[in-house]
Amino acid sequence: MKSKTLISLTFVIVIIFSYGIVVGHYHIFPFEILSDFNKIIKNNQIQSESRPQIYQDPSQINNLIQIYSHEDIEAKKILLNNYIWPNDDLPFNKMPINYSTNVQDNLFSDIESLLQINSFTVEMDHGMNSISYIFLPKISNDKLIIYHQGHTSSSLRGPDSHSFEQDKQIIQSFLDKNYSVLIFSMPGNGMNNAPVVDIPHLGKIILNSHDHFKLIETKTFHPIKFFIEPVIITLNHIEKNYNFESINMMGLSGGGWSTVIISALDDRIQKSYSIAGSFPIWMRSDSSDFGDYEQTIPEFYQIANYEELYLMSSYGVGRELILFYNEFDPCCFPGNLYKQFPFEDIIIQKLEILEKGKFDVIVDLKQDKHIVSDFTLNKIFSFLESE
Repeated sequence: MKSKTLISLTFVIVIIFSYGIVVGHYHIFPFEILSDFNKIIKNNQIQSESRPQIYQDPSQINNLIQIYSHEDIEAKKILLNNYIWPNDDLPFNKMPINYSTNVQDNLFSDIESLLQINSFTVEMDHGMNSISYIFLPKISNDKLIIYHQGHTSSSLRGPDSHSFEQDKQIIQSFLDKNYSVLIFSMPGNGMNNAPVVDIPHLGKIILNSHDHFKLIETKTFHPIKFFIEPVIITLNHIEKNYNFESINMMGLSGGGWSTVIISALDDRIQKSYSIAGSFPIWMRSDSSDFGDYEQTIPEFYQIANYEELYLMSSYGVGRELILFYNEFDPCCFPGNLYKQFPFEDIIIQKLEILEKGKFDVIVDLKQDKHIVSDFTLNKIFSFLESE
């Protein structure tokens, strides 16, 4: 009797083990359920082990926001402009140094909904430039979406060849829905150059890292302008030469950060969508969330902290800012940390007092990649089409 039981038990174990191998190899049921469960356990363990304590009392966040009226927002804008452009060299009337129409780029020639590509080149201090493409659809809804790649702009063809190729699927998704797409990379990334500068008393260095920008900062020059001017100056040309009914913006990572900063300063951008782009400073005790040079400039964020910038980007008739976070983002700004310390209600309450604008935060549940997911992209489409 015991031997029969042992044989039966061994048979069951062999069957379960064999089925487990088949599940793992062919990804059949219940592979997805087990995989999701494993990700949740693993990521929760990582977060609990590596994420330090948040020291800010969330109930006191409201005190960090020193905006109570439209006049306060305008005053913040003036102070930020004075910091970024201390010599009153504002970019709102400048134009790109080069504008080319009907650019031939074979990487995108197979997109059926694409009519043509035009390109812009913006030149800035120290020889830094920014190259952007605008993709025009065959059938246009007269709406423009600006997509900012952030730091994720290396071409799939290798480190010495850069383009907007890796975001081809996002570009095509918008073109297929009749949107025009204006795409940017961060300074020194993508097709943008990385100039060599001669720094007094320090020597020559190539500006191929944003941390290098600290070396060229002076009392009258702030490199944060490199991140802001390309979009504003290109929009100057577009506003004069195109006829879009609306201008909206989205970005991933550093592009999400750029989306918040630029839309806080430029009211021409109506709806803004930042994906894995930023946390308030008090949520950045973990080094992976601290951010690059541009995300943590003390003098800049003393003028307007992130909560205030979120409010400024959201404020206005028909304007909105939606922050998207990937729940288990391996790069930065994970949604599971946000869920422990949510701050959207405070921004929403401020907007209700101001009576203009919309703000929200959406977490892409179970997402463990640093990407613009299908879930997020579909959400953005639904928000844009609710105009």
